[in-house]
Amino acid sequence: MVAYANRHAFSYVPSAVREQRKERKLLNHLENRGVVARVEPYLCRVCGRRFYNNEKLINHFKQIHEREQAKRLNQIESARGKRRVKLVGDELKRAGYWVRMVSDKPQAADTALRNHIVDMMDKRRVGCVVLVSDDSDFVDVLREAKLRCLKTVVVGDSNDGVLKRTADAGFSWKEVMLGKAKKEGASVVGRWKDRDILKRLEWTYNPEMEKKEYGSDGEVDFEIDDREIIEGAYGKDDNFMQEKDSCAWWELDSDSDLRSSKSH
Repeated sequence: MVAYANRHAFSYVPSAVREQRKERKLLNHLENRGVVARVEPYLCRVCGRRFYNNEKLINHFKQIHEREQAKRLNQIESARGKRRVKLVGDELKRAGYWVRMVSDKPQAADTALRNHIVDMMDKRRVGCVVLVSDDSDFVDVLREAKLRCLKTVVVGDSNDGVLKRTADAGFSWKEVMLGKAKKEGASVVGRWKDRDILKRLEWTYNPEMEKKEYGSDGEVDFEIDDREIIEGAYGKDDNFMQEKDSCAWWELDSDSDLRSSKSH
């Protein structure tokens, strides 16, 4: 995964996040006093332990997992040469994403991300584009990916945005956090596979291919000697098939000829 941001993104905190932090601080205070009881336990996403108090979960994370992370970072800082390169590479792979800093020019991050996606598509390094954004400016990139027969997934908070309408699949952050996106992922991939199989089974007329297989004019010669078919069915010596050389079998006698033969 790749992300692009300018230097302000590393220090900017949205107002909605600040409000959530205030509400979380008040809720922690009420939980500690026993005024509010948690129905479902808090789950540690690293080790899976459960806590009915949010502050206990935070303390658990700081005392165990944060220390483990600090040890890894100190190990990287103290390393030199090839060992440092290896440790940094392992940490980046473990984290699973890569953030690049761009200039402070308007739309610099959007432009860099669009160029990166197009470059990856040109080099055929991806089969599915997962876009984490609500910015409608990326709709052209999604359309380009679909034209190249790539799968597209959008993750964002805008449920009725143009990105989710354009993409093959879309999820909100709430669905991701609750695990709904992970559960539906298998069925979505299954539908994609079924759709690909059906597309391969569809027959489409290709005149060039028909010309190569059946001749230059693209038409198939199905003409068969009618005499051979009838002779094969009734036999060559059958009187039923005897006819004059001057008259073909399909040239039937007219009504006048029939009446004259009856009068004789």
